[in-house]
Amino acid sequence: MNQEFVLGKLADLMEWDNETARGEFAWLRLMSRMKYDGYPEFLAGMRFIESLTDWLQQFKPAHRVTAYKFVRENLVFVGTAEMRHLVELLYPETVQPRLLKRVADLRGIPQYQVWADPEATALYQKLLKKTLFIELSDGGRIDIFRRANPGVIKNEQVVTAPQINATKWDDLLKKLRKATGDVNDRFAFVFLVDDFTASGTTLLRLEEDAWDGKLLRFWNDIKTAVIPKYFEDDWTLCVHHYLATELAVKTVEERDEAARGELGADGWFRQKIEMSYGMRIPAEVGITPQSHEDFAAIVQEYYDNSIESEHMRKGGNDARFGFGGCGLPLILEHNTPNNAIALLWAETDGKEGQHPMRPLFRRRQRHS
Repeated sequence: MNQEFVLGKLADLMEWDNETARGEFAWLRLMSRMKYDGYPEFLAGMRFIESLTDWLQQFKPAHRVTAYKFVRENLVFVGTAEMRHLVELLYPETVQPRLLKRVADLRGIPQYQVWADPEATALYQKLLKKTLFIELSDGGRIDIFRRANPGVIKNEQVVTAPQINATKWDDLLKKLRKATGDVNDRFAFVFLVDDFTASGTTLLRLEEDAWDGKLLRFWNDIKTAVIPKYFEDDWTLCVHHYLATELAVKTVEERDEAARGELGADGWFRQKIEMSYGMRIPAEVGITPQSHEDFAAIVQEYYDNSIESEHMRKGGNDARFGFGGCGLPLILEHNTPNNAIALLWAETDGKEGQHPMRPLFRRRQRHS
């Protein structure tokens, strides 16, 4: 589609004068080229500017200024470069400090002296070889993590799925012992890696008086046959998300404590789970009726409840502000999370007199 034609149509929709249009066109071209056009769910010939123009048409003329202002001032787009940077920071900012602390504690020295102590340095290198990285979902980008640390992280330390069969566990242990030269070695650190958590629900939740989530499923997979054979007695479990909301940080820690208290020492991880996050999204980023009254009114009005699937209802009965009511103005470079405001991603036919929703950033649904 001819971009100049679309920009002209957008100017007409927004009723911009020539001076305003020139300024907005410059911003739109820059942001489209640098960030938004890289979103993979845009259709052919329908990149950001085209999608924005189509999205704005669903609103009454009186509401378009508020909707456009929201995109201009509040939208958060985590692009490929930003996410890759968070992946690359995992080793120097999270993995290395934890291993250094363990070595320093074992040697009885300050952490800054580890590299000056040959025995401590050798212990660090061995501990690193006894560290396993497991991807909780395809968003964990474990392949990028491995390539970002050549000569530091080996292929045999990286697993691309949390469910590992007995043959694979045997192979991992065999390669570990070959790397360390000790036939008695077992894994000392396990990092579970994922891209994003907004409500903490996917990781761990209490549902109909039973615990569920990725963390519980990992526990069930390893509690009987794996932990005694493949992990050291004082092994450490670390769960890392590249991106998290402050709500998720608080919720996950509370649920871990609740699960520990309810399930007991034999029904949950005995050691404290170490949670970490590449970047935290402040609570004030979220959109609420109190913080963004005008836009929240649009969110309320232009809504079709047909998006409230069985999965979405696990986060509450109303999905206007996304799963769990998180109200995030957030787009990730590979997909839009369902915790984002529904107006950003929902696409409906508008049956039974409801508003047909048009997405600005179409979401690839993982749940129906």
